[in-house]
Amino acid sequence: MSSIVHRVIVALLLPKHVADLIKYCQGIVSAMTGNIWFPNPNPALALFANKLAKLDAAETAAKTRAKGTVPARNVARTELVSAAHALASQVQQIADANPDNAPAIITSASMSTKKARTQAPRVFGAKYGPVSGSVNLVAPSAARRASYDWQYSVDGGKTWVQVDSTLKARTSIHGLPVATSVLFRYRAVLTTGTGDWSQPISILVK
Repeated sequence: MSSIVHRVIVALLLPKHVADLIKYCQGIVSAMTGNIWFPNPNPALALFANKLAKLDAAETAAKTRAKGTVPARNVARTELVSAAHALASQVQQIADANPDNAPAIITSASMSTKKARTQAPRVFGAKYGPVSGSVNLVAPSAARRASYDWQYSVDGGKTWVQVDSTLKARTSIHGLPVATSVLFRYRAVLTTGTGDWSQPISILVK
Protein backbone atom coordinates (compact mmCIF):
# COMPACT_ATOMS: atom_id res chain seq x y z
CA MET A 1 0.00 0.00 0.00
CA SER A 2 1.05 3.60 -0.43
CA SER A 3 2.14 5.54 2.63
CA ILE A 4 3.20 9.04 3.55
CA VAL A 5 6.95 9.62 3.74
CA HIS A 6 8.31 12.66 5.55
CA ARG A 7 11.36 14.11 3.83
CA VAL A 8 13.38 16.85 5.51
CA ILE A 9 14.19 19.50 2.93
CA VAL A 10 16.28 22.65 2.84
CA ALA A 11 14.45 25.93 3.34
CA LEU A 12 16.76 28.60 1.94
CA LEU A 13 15.34 31.76 3.53
CA LEU A 14 17.21 34.37 1.53
CA PRO A 15 16.45 37.92 2.73
CA LYS A 16 15.29 40.44 0.15
CA HIS A 17 17.26 43.35 1.59
CA VAL A 18 20.82 43.26 0.25
CA ALA A 19 22.51 43.99 3.57
CA ASP A 20 20.57 41.15 5.23
CA LEU A 21 21.32 38.85 2.30
CA ILE A 22 25.04 39.52 2.68
CA LYS A 23 24.89 38.75 6.39
CA TYR A 24 22.88 35.58 5.77
CA CYS A 25 25.36 34.29 3.18
CA GLN A 26 28.29 35.14 5.43
CA GLY A 27 26.69 32.80 7.97
CA ILE A 28 26.57 30.03 5.37
CA VAL A 29 30.26 30.47 4.52
CA SER A 30 31.19 30.38 8.21
CA ALA A 31 29.02 27.31 8.91
CA MET A 32 30.21 25.28 5.92
CA THR A 33 33.91 26.07 6.31
CA GLY A 34 35.57 22.96 7.75
CA ASN A 35 32.19 21.22 8.06
CA ILE A 36 32.71 17.43 7.92
CA TRP A 37 29.45 16.96 5.98
CA PHE A 38 30.68 19.12 3.12
CA PRO A 39 34.31 18.27 2.32
CA ASN A 40 33.97 19.52 -1.28
CA PRO A 41 31.23 22.14 -1.55
CA ASN A 42 29.99 22.92 -5.04
CA PRO A 43 30.32 25.75 -5.81
CA ALA A 44 33.53 25.95 -3.84
CA LEU A 45 33.27 28.14 -0.77
CA ALA A 46 36.07 30.33 -2.13
CA LEU A 47 34.00 31.02 -5.23
CA PHE A 48 30.89 31.63 -3.16
CA ALA A 49 32.80 33.99 -0.86
CA ASN A 50 34.11 35.82 -3.93
CA LYS A 51 30.57 36.41 -5.18
CA LEU A 52 29.63 37.54 -1.69
CA ALA A 53 32.49 40.05 -1.60
CA LYS A 54 31.52 41.24 -5.08
CA LEU A 55 27.97 41.96 -3.93
CA ASP A 56 29.22 43.68 -0.79
CA ALA A 57 31.40 46.00 -2.87
CA ALA A 58 28.63 46.56 -5.42
CA GLU A 59 26.17 47.46 -2.67
CA THR A 60 28.60 50.02 -1.27
CA ALA A 61 29.00 51.52 -4.73
CA ALA A 62 25.25 51.53 -5.35
CA LYS A 63 24.72 53.71 -2.29
CA THR A 64 26.57 56.50 -4.12
CA ARG A 65 23.90 56.39 -6.85
CA ALA A 66 26.61 56.74 -9.44
CA LYS A 67 25.54 55.81 -12.94
CA GLY A 68 25.53 52.07 -13.55
CA THR A 69 26.16 51.07 -9.93
CA VAL A 70 22.62 49.88 -9.20
CA PRO A 71 22.38 47.56 -12.26
CA ALA A 72 25.84 46.20 -11.39
CA ARG A 73 24.67 45.57 -7.82
CA ASN A 74 21.59 43.75 -9.10
CA VAL A 75 23.72 41.50 -11.32
CA ALA A 76 26.00 40.68 -8.37
CA ARG A 77 22.95 39.89 -6.23
CA THR A 78 21.56 37.53 -8.87
CA GLU A 79 24.89 35.71 -9.13
CA LEU A 80 25.10 35.26 -5.35
CA VAL A 81 21.52 34.03 -5.06
CA SER A 82 22.14 31.51 -7.84
CA ALA A 83 25.26 30.24 -6.08
CA ALA A 84 23.37 30.01 -2.77
CA HIS A 85 20.71 27.84 -4.39
CA ALA A 86 23.44 25.62 -5.86
CA LEU A 87 24.93 25.14 -2.40
CA ALA A 88 21.48 24.40 -0.99
CA SER A 89 20.98 21.73 -3.65
CA GLN A 90 24.18 20.00 -2.57
CA VAL A 91 23.17 20.23 1.08
CA GLN A 92 19.86 18.61 0.10
CA GLN A 93 21.62 15.78 -1.71
CA ILE A 94 23.78 15.00 1.31
CA ALA A 95 20.80 15.23 3.65
CA ASP A 96 18.79 12.85 1.43
CA ALA A 97 21.67 10.36 1.51
CA ASN A 98 21.67 10.50 5.32
CA PRO A 99 17.99 10.74 6.32
CA ASP A 100 18.60 10.00 10.00
CA ASN A 101 20.92 13.00 10.22
CA ALA A 102 19.15 15.22 7.68
CA PRO A 103 17.98 17.95 10.10
CA ALA A 104 21.43 18.25 11.70
CA ILE A 105 23.15 18.30 8.31
CA ILE A 106 20.97 21.08 6.98
CA THR A 107 21.15 23.26 10.08
CA SER A 108 24.92 22.75 10.29
CA ALA A 109 25.09 24.63 6.97
CA SER A 110 23.22 27.56 8.55
CA MET A 111 20.12 26.70 6.53
CA SER A 112 16.60 26.06 7.74
CA THR A 113 14.52 22.91 7.41
CA LYS A 114 10.98 21.94 6.61
CA LYS A 115 9.23 18.64 6.12
CA ALA A 116 7.69 17.64 2.82
CA ARG A 117 4.97 15.01 2.68
CA THR A 118 5.55 12.75 -0.29
CA GLN A 119 3.63 9.71 -1.40
CA ALA A 120 5.64 6.52 -1.29
CA PRO A 121 5.31 4.32 -4.37
CA ARG A 122 2.34 1.98 -4.21
CA VAL A 123 3.08 -1.73 -4.09
CA PHE A 124 0.82 -4.68 -4.71
CA GLY A 125 -1.01 -5.39 -1.48
CA ALA A 126 -4.06 -7.04 0.03
CA LYS A 127 -6.18 -6.28 3.06
CA TYR A 128 -9.37 -7.66 4.55
CA GLY A 129 -12.65 -6.48 3.07
CA PRO A 130 -15.69 -5.27 5.03
CA VAL A 131 -17.32 -8.70 5.23
CA SER A 132 -16.04 -12.18 5.98
CA GLY A 133 -14.51 -13.89 2.95
CA SER A 134 -13.69 -10.66 1.13
CA VAL A 135 -10.33 -9.14 0.26
CA ASN A 136 -9.44 -5.76 -1.22
CA LEU A 137 -6.49 -5.66 -3.63
CA VAL A 138 -4.53 -2.64 -4.80
CA ALA A 139 -1.65 -2.56 -7.31
CA PRO A 140 0.75 0.03 -8.72
CA SER A 141 -0.80 2.11 -11.49
CA ALA A 142 0.68 1.01 -14.81
CA ALA A 143 -0.47 3.92 -17.00
CA ARG A 144 -3.26 6.44 -17.40
CA ARG A 145 -4.94 4.13 -19.89
CA ALA A 146 -4.71 0.59 -18.62
CA SER A 147 -6.87 -2.24 -17.42
CA TYR A 148 -6.00 -4.91 -14.89
CA ASP A 149 -6.57 -8.66 -14.80
CA TRP A 150 -6.86 -10.37 -11.41
CA GLN A 151 -6.60 -13.99 -10.31
CA TYR A 152 -6.58 -15.90 -7.06
CA SER A 153 -5.55 -19.41 -6.04
CA VAL A 154 -6.65 -21.48 -3.06
CA ASP A 155 -4.30 -24.41 -3.77
CA GLY A 156 -0.92 -22.73 -3.51
CA GLY A 157 -0.76 -21.58 -7.12
CA LYS A 158 -1.53 -24.89 -8.83
CA THR A 159 -4.69 -23.47 -10.36
CA TRP A 160 -5.90 -19.90 -10.72
CA VAL A 161 -9.37 -18.42 -10.76
CA GLN A 162 -9.97 -15.41 -13.01
CA VAL A 163 -12.11 -12.57 -11.67
CA ASP A 164 -13.50 -9.51 -13.41
CA SER A 165 -10.95 -7.14 -14.93
CA THR A 166 -10.97 -3.51 -13.83
CA LEU A 167 -10.05 -0.15 -15.32
CA LYS A 168 -8.47 0.93 -12.04
CA ALA A 169 -5.56 -0.65 -10.19
CA ARG A 170 -7.77 -2.03 -7.45
CA THR A 171 -10.51 -4.55 -6.94
CA SER A 172 -12.50 -6.42 -4.29
CA ILE A 173 -12.98 -10.17 -4.30
CA HIS A 174 -15.81 -11.79 -2.34
CA GLY A 175 -16.83 -15.32 -1.50
CA LEU A 176 -13.34 -16.55 -0.65
CA PRO A 177 -12.98 -19.56 1.66
CA VAL A 178 -12.53 -18.44 5.25
CA ALA A 179 -9.50 -19.62 7.26
CA THR A 180 -7.67 -20.34 4.01
CA SER A 181 -4.40 -18.88 2.77
CA VAL A 182 -5.23 -17.44 -0.65
CA LEU A 183 -2.75 -16.26 -3.29
CA PHE A 184 -3.46 -13.25 -5.50
CA ARG A 185 -1.80 -11.89 -8.59
CA TYR A 186 -2.50 -9.28 -11.26
CA ARG A 187 -1.27 -8.11 -14.63
CA ALA A 188 -1.65 -4.81 -16.47
CA VAL A 189 -3.11 -4.62 -19.95
CA LEU A 190 -1.79 -1.63 -21.89
CA THR A 191 -2.35 -0.34 -25.40
CA THR A 192 1.08 -1.75 -26.20
CA GLY A 193 0.26 -5.22 -24.94
CA THR A 194 -0.38 -7.38 -21.89
CA GLY A 195 2.16 -7.47 -19.09
CA ASP A 196 3.39 -10.47 -17.14
CA TRP A 197 1.61 -11.73 -14.06
CA SER A 198 2.94 -10.20 -10.87
CA GLN A 199 4.58 -12.15 -8.09
CA PRO A 200 1.77 -13.61 -5.98
CA ILE A 201 0.97 -12.27 -2.54
CA SER A 202 -0.98 -14.18 0.08
CA ILE A 203 -3.37 -13.45 2.91
CA LEU A 204 -5.18 -15.67 5.38
CA VAL A 205 -8.82 -14.97 4.64
CA LYS A 206 -11.04 -14.16 7.60
